[in-house]
Amino acid sequence: MKIACVGVAVAGILAFAAVAEAAPGQRSTAAGATQVVVSRTTKAVNYRRVSGGTKIDFQGTELMQIATGEAKVENKSNRIEIDARFENFEEATKFGLEYLTYVLWAVSPQGRAVNLGEVVLNHGAGHVKAMSDMQTFGMIVTAEPYFAVTQPGNVVVLENIIPTNTVSKVENIDARYELLGRGVYSSSNTKIENAIFGIDRKTPLALFEARNAVRIAHIALADKYAPSIVAKAEQQLKGAEEVYHSGRDKKSVEAAAREVVSTAGEARVMAVKQKAEDDAQAAVAGEKRAALEREARARADAESQTLRRQEAEQARQQAEAAKADAERMKQEAQQAAQEAARQQQEAERQKQEADQARAAALQQQQEAQAAAEQASRERAAAVTQQRAAEAEAEKARQAAARAEAEKAQLRSQLLNQLNSILQTRDSARGLIVNMSDVLFDTGSYTLKPGAREKLAKISGIVLAHPGLNL
Repeated sequence: MKIACVGVAVAGILAFAAVAEAAPGQRSTAAGATQVVVSRTTKAVNYRRVSGGTKIDFQGTELMQIATGEAKVENKSNRIEIDARFENFEEATKFGLEYLTYVLWAVSPQGRAVNLGEVVLNHGAGHVKAMSDMQTFGMIVTAEPYFAVTQPGNVVVLENIIPTNTVSKVENIDARYELLGRGVYSSSNTKIENAIFGIDRKTPLALFEARNAVRIAHIALADKYAPSIVAKAEQQLKGAEEVYHSGRDKKSVEAAAREVVSTAGEARVMAVKQKAEDDAQAAVAGEKRAALEREARARADAESQTLRRQEAEQARQQAEAAKADAERMKQEAQQAAQEAARQQQEAERQKQEADQARAAALQQQQEAQAAAEQASRERAAAVTQQRAAEAEAEKARQAAARAEAEKAQLRSQLLNQLNSILQTRDSARGLIVNMSDVLFDTGSYTLKPGAREKLAKISGIVLAHPGLNL
């Protein structure tokens, strides 16, 4: 089981490297972000009206369709006892490197979710025994980063279903509840890698969860909002690591690790709550500032409108006075114009024919001159365009030649560098590096020193040329 877990983790590293190469700058981060919640509906059963035991089956969701389970639910007057068994589970890390375990939840019709316990896997099977004070609830199983979470995430792998032979004995209710969205427990693959890698086959799962819980508390900004609690969790984690490395028994390590998970979970919840309060206060303060600004703008607009109305009234009065003066002057000008028109009428008639002749000659002269100037401009523009096109073409030919020469030089340089380490050949697809030697010790996944050295040199060459496609 541990070997399979390590294999999934290594695959996650390689997948991350491929994504980073294909889409740089598109990594998502959730550090300090507000928690995103999504809703989901499941079936709930009213066990208050059922005497004795009731068998409830579980069915895998689209995330893990092969998983199955069943639970025996008994009504013990003031409490409900649950005995659940599950099979065909896959490792939780398949959903992301931040997920390490599974948790069984009871969900009330009002949407309250209660952690019933961790589903610890043994060859894909798990068993949980729990009690609940709720009389009406549905049950789901989610993948989680550690056992002590207080709200289910949206990686729901199993939901209870109501068998047809029990429908007549139970009350079938739809329970709608909220789930934490993906990304709440991760900020980048690098931090997740540091939280769960460096493991060996004997390390207890509880210690992985402790490391993960402390990492998630830091992501939730517990260093800012719950510094004393997260510092306590760090100290407890250090103690748990020392218990593990001192060779103590597995139960001692698990007990110490569970204390770390509880403390780190408390720090995360406190940080999320405090950040939400700070965000709410900031929003209220921002709204208050915006209201004051709107009020100030409204007062300023009102004063501006009053001033504009006063100026408009003054302008209207001045315009009316100017209009009256203009009307009087217009009448006087009309009278003077009529008199001048009578005096000039005769002279205008005599000059009219001469003016028409001169105007026609002038127009012909101007048209001829404009045509000549237009032809000259068109010839000059054509010559300029031809010279510019020739210059651009020459520049393009020179740039293409330089690019081709640089490409050939880089390819030859890479071929020589890689050949000095491993056998490399040039092909139509590119440079192909071949490692034909034995890379691992027999029965081990540890690289031989020689293989590590060669891979390190290859990595150095590749990092020196960030524009390469691999």
